Amino acid sequence: MTKINVSNIQRFSTGDGPGIRTTVFFKGCVLRCPWCHNPETLSPKPQTLSYPGGVSVSYGRMMTPGEIADDVSEDIEFYRAGGGGVTLSGGEPLLQYEGAAELSSLLRGRGIDVLADTAGCVPWRAFQSVLPFIELYYFDIKTADPVKYASIGGDITLIAENLQKLLSSGADVRVRIPFIPGFNSSDDDCREICRLLVRAGARRADLLPFHRLGSSKYTALGLKYAYKDVKPPSKDTMAHAAEIYNEYLETNIE
Repeated sequence: MTKINVSNIQRFSTGDGPGIRTTVFFKGCVLRCPWCHNPETLSPKPQTLSYPGGVSVSYGRMMTPGEIADDVSEDIEFYRAGGGGVTLSGGEPLLQYEGAAELSSLLRGRGIDVLADTAGCVPWRAFQSVLPFIELYYFDIKTADPVKYASIGGDITLIAENLQKLLSSGADVRVRIPFIPGFNSSDDDCREICRLLVRAGARRADLLPFHRLGSSKYTALGLKYAYKDVKPPSKDTMAHAAEIYNEYLETNIE
């Protein structure tokens, strides 16, 4: 029986896709982005976050696709009323592509739209398995520099090939670039990312300004947060970056 390693199921999400959504956070990720705001999803092992005041929150449990589908289907009327659905996130949901495909198939069979939020660093067969069931993909690109991608555990060649194949398949894809000061924020970084996206066939991109909203999770996990002293980019900085991106693509700042 297929089981999915679930970190958390979050209801009434408004930032994980169109409308009111339920987000299923898959546990486990191949990347190790030091700015990640969901560090509890990186390891496939169960983890407990310990906060001040004796508050503890545990993450990580094995669930069948049917169990998850039954759970998230309780809010089907909210999805229908608000144009929402279910988002598969993480972590990297396509690392568990067999479970993701079975869950997506069950949800689509119940008339629930499914969005997959992926970093794309998985075998192409993972995308092939979910293609018939996913309504929309959020595809994150961190950098166009192969050395920088390797430093966080990624393979730019694999990721770019997957993006190109996904776009060529006719899938609805929104490319998203987390704008990280000092990592991919220079003018040259922006232009190289744009050139990579254009080569892959992308026509638009969303810029996601860096934030530190997940910093308390690192402390709760007993980890150091490498970006604790990095300030979020200013509106002027983001506007300048968007000007560069707009030379190549239709660009939106989220």
